[in-house]
Formats: sequence, C-alpha cells, structure tokens
Amino acid sequence: MEGFSLNQDRGSMQDALKQYKHGLGTFEQKMPLMGRKFNEFTEQCFAGNSLTEREKQLIALGIAINAQDEYCMIYHTKGCLDQGASEENILEAVSVAAAFGGGAAFSQGVTVVQQCIEEFGNTTH
Repeated sequence: MEGFSLNQDRGSMQDALKQYKHGLGTFEQKMPLMGRKFNEFTEQCFAGNSLTEREKQLIALGIAINAQDEYCMIYHTKGCLDQGASEENILEAVSVAAAFGGGAAFSQGVTVVQQCIEEFGNTTH
C-alpha cells in the first residue's frame, strides 16, 4: 500500500497518531477533569481481565473499522501490534468487521489497517 493515504493532509500513520495525541493533549489542558476521567475509564476498559489486552485491541479495531474512524483504526492497529497480535490476527479482525460492515468496512481494512501494519511493524505507542 505504499503511498496510500485516504487523507493527504494527514501524512503517514505515525503523523496521524501524533496528531491524535496532540489533540488529546490539547483537550486535556482545556478540560482536565473530563480528560482525566476519560483516560481512567478507557485504561480500565483496556486492562486485561477475562479478555486479554490483545483481544480488546482486536475488538476495538473491528469497532473502529465499522465506525469508519481512521484515527481509531490507526491507534488500535498499533495497539494490536504492540500487544503481540500477528498480521493474520489483525486481518481476521478486519474480516469479521467486514462481515458486519460490508464493503465500506472491508475497504478500510485493506487500506488504512494494512498501511498501519506495514508502517508500524513492531514499534510501540
């Protein structure tokens, strides 16, 4: 998928991740209580319990694909890789998302998610 970018202004997947984190930081500065509470909630949601952190990242990726949320697709593809998910695991999650979201979900999975896998490899958040 070399050179693919659904949003040409975004740049690389790494740039998009930085943009998201910058936006989150700005929000937290302006709304510290809300930002802190949101982060506490999501950290608890993604902590390993009966589902592993890897499984939760795969679920989140499927939801992001169906929601057509590029930033979440990027973030959670990276999260899947960081938690040790293989490319096969991720593409299987893409397939499940496509089963529910049809062609639109599938197109996101074979473009944005695939580019994330290629760009991020085994780096961490």
